[in-house]
Amino acid sequence: MGAHSAERPALLIIDMVKDNFDASRSLPITPLARRIINPINRLVGIFREESWPIVFSTDAFDKEDFIFTGRMKPHSLKGTEGATVVDELDCRSEDLWLPKPRFSAFWGTDLTSWLRDQRVTLCAVAGIATNFCVLTTALDAVCSDFKAVLLEDCCASWSEEIHQKTLEVYRRNPLYPLFRVVTSVEWVEEMRTTTA
Repeated sequence: MGAHSAERPALLIIDMVKDNFDASRSLPITPLARRIINPINRLVGIFREESWPIVFSTDAFDKEDFIFTGRMKPHSLKGTEGATVVDELDCRSEDLWLPKPRFSAFWGTDLTSWLRDQRVTLCAVAGIATNFCVLTTALDAVCSDFKAVLLEDCCASWSEEIHQKTLEVYRRNPLYPLFRVVTSVEWVEEMRTTTA
């Protein structure tokens, strides 16, 4: 599939960290995030078959971080177990684990240069939350001159309504086809069709 494609994609999996799956925290996003583990793992398998890069980018905040001076409570603190990738995901040593200091995987990290070193042209973005860290990462991918695909069946937010409304806003956007919203199944089929 990938050998003939004009695109070289990277899979960016955002904030699928243990703190967000901790049942004792009773987060509304947790049951919705659990539903996307299998679709993400299926996609990871395809990326591994094609030898395409996989990035697990996770919040890594400081306890006294500015963002915690608002409504957001401290979580995913740098260096803690809660800021690591949830065990149910197929994260391996050959993948890039990229702790990030803010919402976008591009902000304050070396992701842009790493992706360029990997000859990536397109970022397929998955994880949580659709309307926050996933969206900022997808938009920053475009701002960094990569095409971006928001994978609607591999993302979740703290309610299905917010998830769907976010997707609807960005389905029709002036950046199309540089920034698109599609399912992982549709996207993989497109990649296979363009290389057949």
